[in-house]
Amino acid sequence: MLNFYKIAKNTFIESIREPIFFLLLLTALVLIGNFPFMTMFVFFDQVKLVVDSSMATTLLFGLFAAVLSSSHTVSREMRNGTVLLLMSKPVTRLSFITAKMAGIMAAVILFVFICNSASFVSVYIAKDQFHLDMAVYYAFFTMLSIGAVIGMVSNYLYNKPFPSVATAGTAVMIPLLAIFCTVFRPAPELDMQSYLYAMLLLFFSVSTMAAITVVFATRLEVVANLTITSCIFFMGLISNYLFMRDTGSEILNSLLRVFYAILPNWQFFWLADALASKQSIPFSYVAWSFVYVILYIFFCAIWAVGIFKNKEIASDTR
Repeated sequence: MLNFYKIAKNTFIESIREPIFFLLLLTALVLIGNFPFMTMFVFFDQVKLVVDSSMATTLLFGLFAAVLSSSHTVSREMRNGTVLLLMSKPVTRLSFITAKMAGIMAAVILFVFICNSASFVSVYIAKDQFHLDMAVYYAFFTMLSIGAVIGMVSNYLYNKPFPSVATAGTAVMIPLLAIFCTVFRPAPELDMQSYLYAMLLLFFSVSTMAAITVVFATRLEVVANLTITSCIFFMGLISNYLFMRDTGSEILNSLLRVFYAILPNWQFFWLADALASKQSIPFSYVAWSFVYVILYIFFCAIWAVGIFKNKEIASDTR
């Protein structure tokens, strides 16, 4: 258990230490912060478009962050021989790959947490279809700047990695601004409980993506991993149309149902349409989605361990 914790912790630190991780995070936050400007003069649909755009940005950039983190901490370590060094210690392949999966999932959960906090602030910026809360807008980018300054100062004075420190600073500043908006700004025209549930489901979807990327990272490099994972993502978005239709053949229908069960259905986690139609999201739906995610991650962990167990690493046969 101690080895598992250490590997997971190091994987998490390595993931957020990568410059591309902070670059993706910063790009996503800048987009989310400016969505209210892009959706002005849309006649009472501004909040809806901000919510949809922010959630889509979080989901898409979370996929990129998961793939790049898994490729850095799994594929590259296999390529440069770090895995062989770990295997020479009392570390089994099971604990190695599951710890890697846990560390990468923790990194992308932090990524989604910051993006969701920014989405929450962005909704408050979108005051109405003709006006923006510019005070919150300026405060948002001030918080981003403070996080970057903390990273620069720590790097200059203490030689600490800029990306990880800036990410940690942003993870503090943006949620503080979200709390400030909740307490001191007028509430937006939105069912906040359902909105929080919808953002919680984004954690589930990106965690599932992270588990899938680790499976492919045991065999593939970053480009192939990103390509296959993107295909799985887009096919999962339309899995109801692809696999839940009657083809007229009982055998083909059964085969399609198998593919439907294997492929994650991202529509389970995308509830922006429910928010737009002002439908209430029950807690039971979130609970069953959590059960689905746990089972799917467990399936991915078994799959990854099975693939990695048969992979030859130099002369290691453990």
